[in-house]
Amino acid sequence: MKFIIFGPPGSGKGTYASRICPRLEIAHIATGDIFRGIVKGEEDSPLALGIQSFMSKGALVPDDLVILLLKQELEKPGAKNGFVLDGFPRTVEQARILEEITPIDAVLSIKIPQEILIAKISARRTCRECGNIYNIADIQREIDGVQYNLPPMLPKIEGKCDKCGGELIQRADDVVEIVKNRLETYENQSRPVLDYYKGKIPFVEIYVTQDSDTVSEQILKDLKEVGFANGQESVSA
Repeated sequence: MKFIIFGPPGSGKGTYASRICPRLEIAHIATGDIFRGIVKGEEDSPLALGIQSFMSKGALVPDDLVILLLKQELEKPGAKNGFVLDGFPRTVEQARILEEITPIDAVLSIKIPQEILIAKISARRTCRECGNIYNIADIQREIDGVQYNLPPMLPKIEGKCDKCGGELIQRADDVVEIVKNRLETYENQSRPVLDYYKGKIPFVEIYVTQDSDTVSEQILKDLKEVGFANGQESVSA
């Protein structure tokens, strides 16, 4: 099973992938996490500084670097049974290059209004140590006749990660000004990727109207319907 999870910044790609991948016994390959790990681990190296310069502006990291790092991830043992690509491809050119590297079985396409996205992203908090994600926003609103009930994802201790006890911070690229720039970049460069894949491989559409566990359960059920998952285990188990 080889999937791409696709959606705007802050739509929950990492959250949903991290919940469904263990149940499907496939790898979660998140290019953003790879970049942040390099920035944190290598600090003042040319590679880390170069990646940080793009991320701090909400711009895309150059293709040649992304593809080099992606190939390294795909060669790891954990990716042999399959994977969910999170954050790649972001352009049609990247999608074409990906076709030369590996086949893709389906696109998981996240649907969520922009005003919900901005509220979610600006309220996101990330563990400085392990990268675990929380969210302090409690979103209860109706848009175009659809009710959105998105409760906060809070840590047990305010400001501390449940997983490792690390400090929770707001990432530099999660402030409203950069969020808007990232969404504009998505609309201009990344949305055409969906058009590129339509008609080529199956789509599973993900509507983010409820809490992450409920949405994750629905993803597994939808994957089962198109023949990719057994859909029998609970993602919250």
